[in-house]
Amino acid sequence: MREIVLDTETTGFEPNEGDRIVEIGAIELIGHMPTGRTYHQYINPERSMPAEAFGVHGIGPDLLQPPQDPKPGQETLRDKPVFKDIAQAFVDFVGDSKMVIHNAAFDMKFLNAELGWLGRPLLPMDQSLDTLAIARRKFPGSPASLDALCRRFGIDNSSRTLHGALLDSEILAEVYLELIGGRQPDFALSSDTRSKANSNASEDWRPSARPQPLPSRLTAEETAAHNAFIDKLGDDALWKKLS
Repeated sequence: MREIVLDTETTGFEPNEGDRIVEIGAIELIGHMPTGRTYHQYINPERSMPAEAFGVHGIGPDLLQPPQDPKPGQETLRDKPVFKDIAQAFVDFVGDSKMVIHNAAFDMKFLNAELGWLGRPLLPMDQSLDTLAIARRKFPGSPASLDALCRRFGIDNSSRTLHGALLDSEILAEVYLELIGGRQPDFALSSDTRSKANSNASEDWRPSARPQPLPSRLTAEETAAHNAFIDKLGDDALWKKLS
């Protein structure tokens, strides 16, 4: 089973008010385990970056108003592609796989807004799996942010000083595996594990005949009574023909 753990960074909260996606990060899982295959893309939003959004993810300081040059280690969006130039590569990476997203409604809203503006097919909402909803059901009344879940599961997120789509996807992948039962949700009973466990067994193994037949559990009286009953059925009795 293929799944995509995904996160986005944006210029704000509402695409209908002009906010855009500035970063997408995604991790591929096969059988609930990371494959090492990722998708990561910075995107030029073709608009200024609000100071509030910059304070969250630190992306695009040169698009602030007034324009600013990025500091060392800060990502600039000046030379990045616009969404229409990366849309096909993103859609190809996701395919029809389930998308694991923390607060899926937010990211799906932005992804479908961007796709809709290009006249492209939208991503079905039921293609997403919301880890925020899973965490709230599993731990009702407890904080369910990504940072809170990292603390609960003992996941190191010390490098998460700012939000970043790929880093958050990597952390979310670990959180997701814990939410569904840990890194071995199927208790390691995969076909590979079973084949290793049976690696020393002969593929042509067959059960051998018993050296001694098991003794009958019928008493002599019960056997005699049974035979007498069969004799009364006559020679055409089915029992006699098949015995």
